[in-house]
Amino acid sequence: MSQLRRRTLEVLRHTAFVRYLSARLLATLAAQIQTVAVGWQVYAITRDPLDLGLIGLSQFLPFVVLILPAGQIADRHDRRRIVMLCYATSTVCAVLLLLFTLFEVTNAWPVFGVMTLLGCARAFSMPSGQALLPNLVPTDDFSRAVALNSSVMQIGTVAGPALGGLIYLAGPSVVYTCVAVLAGTATLLMTRVVAPNTAQRLREPAGLASLLSGLRFVWTKRIVLGAISLDLFAVLFGGATALLPIFASDVLHVGPTGLGLLRTAPGIGASLCALWLAFHPIARRVGPWMFGGVLVFGAATLVFGLSTSFWTSLLALIALGAGDMVSVYVRHLLVQLETPDEIRGRVSAVSAVFIGASNELGEFESGLTAKWWGATRAVLIGGAATLVVTGLWTRLFPALWRMDRFPAPATRTEESSLKAS
Repeated sequence: MSQLRRRTLEVLRHTAFVRYLSARLLATLAAQIQTVAVGWQVYAITRDPLDLGLIGLSQFLPFVVLILPAGQIADRHDRRRIVMLCYATSTVCAVLLLLFTLFEVTNAWPVFGVMTLLGCARAFSMPSGQALLPNLVPTDDFSRAVALNSSVMQIGTVAGPALGGLIYLAGPSVVYTCVAVLAGTATLLMTRVVAPNTAQRLREPAGLASLLSGLRFVWTKRIVLGAISLDLFAVLFGGATALLPIFASDVLHVGPTGLGLLRTAPGIGASLCALWLAFHPIARRVGPWMFGGVLVFGAATLVFGLSTSFWTSLLALIALGAGDMVSVYVRHLLVQLETPDEIRGRVSAVSAVFIGASNELGEFESGLTAKWWGATRAVLIGGAATLVVTGLWTRLFPALWRMDRFPAPATRTEESSLKAS
């Protein structure tokens, strides 16, 4: 155990990785704190569950439009600088939300406009951030770096909503001030990140063929396609988190502090699971581990939808987060190991369309179905659909289901042969 712990903590000797990790922690904290405030504030203003879905949709639409060009930009320019500019944009968004609050804006549409700007920033930060991580550590340390990165992200996911719910007691203006400070500090940290292992940047013409090369690459890699599409449909159908303000207010009757704890619960499960994976990386039965994680995610969604007890709901959300973390860990390693560095930004962009955008689209789907059928029924249908998709994907992608070990890192030669074909 001591040797495992020592090997894991040795990843922290890479200064650039530590600064990157610290910046992502602060940015994640800021985003999670802001999510609690925006959701509670909008629902308090309109009392319309569809508006909770529109918060997600306003981030999804610019994300899905910009994500492929953002992946190409990540392969052509300094990934560190792109992430830094995105964090700076998040700081500006927090300041705008603060101004809306101070001037007592009572219409939700200006908030949707800020969420749209945040969606633009996420479109550029996600592929650049994912593609930057392998440049910061040697290949031998990569799997542990992924687990530590996921663990730190989940710490932000755990602490952020709880802090958001508590800080909101002092008023939304205090929340947005804290968010601006955190995002601004993350921006400054990214200015100090140096990526020593950055490969030569893309030199091919910036045409349509280059833009779509990430899509072609994913389509030819059935294991990668199966992994990211499984996560897509699991999050799309099983996304109950957008409806948490309704459950906190109308089902569990726990107020904004309880909402913060509910939003924290998936992060608790995910962070505990990520810490375990950092010291015990998955080495065998990779495919069954991934499918098992999605099954736990779907089953926990069903339990949450049926629960009228606050503590049962918390436990269900903790299990949901743990199952999701296993799936995320396996999928992220598969995508990064299968992809050569010179195309990693564009492939990460495609993965982001499937995974990142599905969060916002899933929020809209949850809000829409909650308006049609009610929040509880919408969550139950989503959880059941997740289980059905998991079973179907074992048939559609049998190689992923039977996969035993992770592949060796892809080389430039493999990507060149793909282009030649």
